[in-house]
Amino acid sequence: MNSLILLIADAGLELVPKELWRHPSVYKNAERRGKRPGQILLDTSLHYSAMKVLKDREKRGRPDIVHFCLLEALGSPLNLHGMLNVYVHTVEGNVIRLDPSVRLPRNYNRFVGLMEQLLEVGKVPPASSTPLMEIMGLELRDLIKELRPTRIFVFDETGTRLKLKELGKALTREERPLTVVGGFQAGAFSEEVLSLGGDKVSIYPRPLDSWVVVSRILTACEYEAEVI
Repeated sequence: MNSLILLIADAGLELVPKELWRHPSVYKNAERRGKRPGQILLDTSLHYSAMKVLKDREKRGRPDIVHFCLLEALGSPLNLHGMLNVYVHTVEGNVIRLDPSVRLPRNYNRFVGLMEQLLEVGKVPPASSTPLMEIMGLELRDLIKELRPTRIFVFDETGTRLKLKELGKALTREERPLTVVGGFQAGAFSEEVLSLGGDKVSIYPRPLDSWVVVSRILTACEYEAEVI
């Protein structure tokens, strides 16, 4: 294996949509932070009552899931060995590239501020010609064409069951495997993600938190590639 590509797909990471700007839970939250409603992240723990009218609301407003997954991935031995590339695909269809060297804030509130800047401006740092994070301006299918993975693994509890040792072998025998993990709390992958094809695989018969799946994928690869 040359490098593992990790895609956090359909992630509940977005700025508050326009139809919710006037809801009390949204504008009061924005006012407290000195921002406009369209400049803050949608968060189900803060905007639950407003989100009842949203389509696919069970998948949205969970930036914390992205935070946990990215901390797990970017701090992993696999990434430290230069063998990991991380991307985030959001429910809105944005594709975000993260430089392997980026060090995300451990503090959640600081992470939120950083993601708000990224989604509003398009890159972080805003004036950099080599940003640590950027919205690529690609559709998901175009990203996959650009990355040219040798095999795609979509992680879903309904997929073919693999033990971690089997998973590690399957991933490391590929030159550039792409692993797709859902970045949402509940529901199913979008048609956009499912249209990528690939092999549906499972490491446990019941749903697991996204960051747990990410952790197991990385560990399986690290052991098989003798990184740890």
